[in-house]
Amino acid sequence: MWEWFTVNSIWFLTAAAVLFILTVIFRNMFRDRISKLKPDQKSAKKNKFFDRLMLLVIYFSIAVIMLSFIAVIFSKEDIFSSITTESIQEWLLSHGILILAYIAIAYFIYRIAKAFVPKMVTGFVKSSGKGRHSKSWFERRSKTLTSLIVWMVGIVTGVVAFFLIMEELGQNITPLLASAGVVGVALALGAQTMVKDFLAGMFILLEDQYNVGDTVKIAGIAGAVEEVNLRRTVLRDLDGIVHTIPNSTVTTASNYTRDLARVNLDVPVAYGEDLDNVFNVINRVGKDLAADPYFSKLIKTPPQVLRVQKFADSGIEIRILGDVRPSMQWEVTGELRKRLKKAFDEEGIEIPWPHVKVFQGKEKKQDVVMCKSCSFTNPENNTFCGRCGADLQSQAEKQTEP
Repeated sequence: MWEWFTVNSIWFLTAAAVLFILTVIFRNMFRDRISKLKPDQKSAKKNKFFDRLMLLVIYFSIAVIMLSFIAVIFSKEDIFSSITTESIQEWLLSHGILILAYIAIAYFIYRIAKAFVPKMVTGFVKSSGKGRHSKSWFERRSKTLTSLIVWMVGIVTGVVAFFLIMEELGQNITPLLASAGVVGVALALGAQTMVKDFLAGMFILLEDQYNVGDTVKIAGIAGAVEEVNLRRTVLRDLDGIVHTIPNSTVTTASNYTRDLARVNLDVPVAYGEDLDNVFNVINRVGKDLAADPYFSKLIKTPPQVLRVQKFADSGIEIRILGDVRPSMQWEVTGELRKRLKKAFDEEGIEIPWPHVKVFQGKEKKQDVVMCKSCSFTNPENNTFCGRCGADLQSQAEKQTEP
């Protein structure tokens, strides 16, 4: 058993190392996802169980790595010969130190990238977009690019360190590189959708279509961007539903929070209202809102009347427009509606609602003649009664005689 394990130790070492790296990555991703959930969505038992399971896998992979490492050392000599301290020291000095150095350098590069990339990206974003974008845009753009660059540095550094370690362990990495190239071509042909996702994600990030924290509408779904990378975009809508959208399906991206936003509101008033007075009231409410200590920080230009927008079925619609800070248009619009309702009530301005007026035509009054014989009502132009046949004209003559 040990002989078989020793012969295949390099593969066990590779598999255990890959398992260790993947487990650590998924464990961190799981913790990040849990931290973003609302308190009522967290399950303490499930989270604790999953964390313990990941920890058990990490310990198992470390144990296999250590055993495989020892087996690799033993495989340099005849497994049935005695292993001397000198031979182990010689191997460690010639190979072990380099392997540890590769690991340390890769980790050091990753930590440097994680520490300095945010500052570099922030400086680059500020210099490239100075005077053209808002402060919130700088923060969102820096956060998005930082996470992407650190992720790419970690992947590249890990792959390079892996191949260097394999070469130091005596493995010919040329077949591995050739196999990786063949696998890459096969994946490119068999997973064309994924390739499209990566290309689309690259253009989304390079063209700065949207960033983490923006409110956008893509693929027919509107929500806040929680994550964006080369393969997918994650949105959370107003109902709290998380939508994962492949980047290749993003043909049109509507960004609601780029640089500025607008209050775009149509207010209906009754046809009988004085429009000049209505305009004055709306403009006054917009200026008062912009002077408010809280909303003054959110509003760039006070909401004002733009024009008479439409003659609607039930009233006249007036268009109101004003610039606000990104993501603040919904809060400002809601407050503006509330203040307009109060101001209209105070000024006696009617806000119409859909209604229909029904007019009935006036019926023409028709004269009638009652038959004295049978009391049947007959139209005035009848000569004889419609029921008994009596002569109505003779009855009328007798009635007029003195």
